[in-house]
Amino acid sequence: MKLKAPFISVIIPHLNQPDSLDACLSSLDAQNLDRALFEVIVVDNGSACPPAETIARHPGVRMLRELQSGPGPARNTGARNADSDIFAFVDADCRAHPQWLTIALQTIRSCPERTVLGGDVRIWRGGRSGFTAVEAYESVFSYRFKLYIEQHGFCGTGNMVMHRDAFETVGPFAGIECAEDMEWGERARHAGFRFQYVPKMVVFHPARRSLHELYKQWDRHTQHFRNMADGTPAWKIRWTLRTLAILVSPCIDFMKVLTSDRVQGLSARTKAIMILFRVRAHRAWTMLSLLGLRRTIVWNRAAATPDPGARDPMSPAPPNDRVPAPALNARTSKIMPEHP
Repeated sequence: MKLKAPFISVIIPHLNQPDSLDACLSSLDAQNLDRALFEVIVVDNGSACPPAETIARHPGVRMLRELQSGPGPARNTGARNADSDIFAFVDADCRAHPQWLTIALQTIRSCPERTVLGGDVRIWRGGRSGFTAVEAYESVFSYRFKLYIEQHGFCGTGNMVMHRDAFETVGPFAGIECAEDMEWGERARHAGFRFQYVPKMVVFHPARRSLHELYKQWDRHTQHFRNMADGTPAWKIRWTLRTLAILVSPCIDFMKVLTSDRVQGLSARTKAIMILFRVRAHRAWTMLSLLGLRRTIVWNRAAATPDPGARDPMSPAPPNDRVPAPALNARTSKIMPEHP
């Protein structure tokens, strides 16, 4: 299907994921929107091996570099160098549905001004019929963009579309010291923007390869929330109460697994519930350990490798790659919605 203007810029932050980036770019090559109507900008954030060869396989893709650590600064660089008035943000490890950009353009053209779009993110399973335990869990509890938008008032940056005016009015995404999607969403609401969930605007994201990777991802998010809460009134009391709530929450949330339409079969649902209890226990323990401690945050600083069994891409970086986590304004004081 072909649409006329507006022209749209797809902005992808990248760090040490050349194979995932190749799959992402292939999904953009397969869009049913006329290729002349959108550009693709990849912003490399200091990969051990820049993805020049990967990008060369996809004509028309531009590559930029941003050395300030974090996907937020990389997205900012892409937005500053974009040629269009509409930005579509997606992550390098996502794959876009063939109608992703068509739906995005059709929707944003018909929306009121000051609207930011967020779409659905589903777990990519490569056509397999069965679920691994982590896939079953993440299918229910990860990337819950409808929940983020409609109940928490922000959108994940892995599937977000906005006008240039929104980006310029609200300002750039924050660095790696905080959850930049939540922080940007709060500033957007204060500036009078509203978020709209678009269920047909779909991208896919692979599940974590192991429970260990899932723990490390949650450790990073928990540290983000710890940094955002630090220094706000009575944060330790609220943090402790939230920790206790998370510890007991599987006793209620297992019903979400049993009623979800995103997993099928008793086996998959049983696996998801098992992972649910383990993840929530890990999160509670991590939160308790952070009550009196701040840590630095690292984004995917391991060297890239195509081997799926190789070193975890979230393994600790050399000390020079670490970014201290400064205190944030008290406006960013929400403590931990159910976030991937």
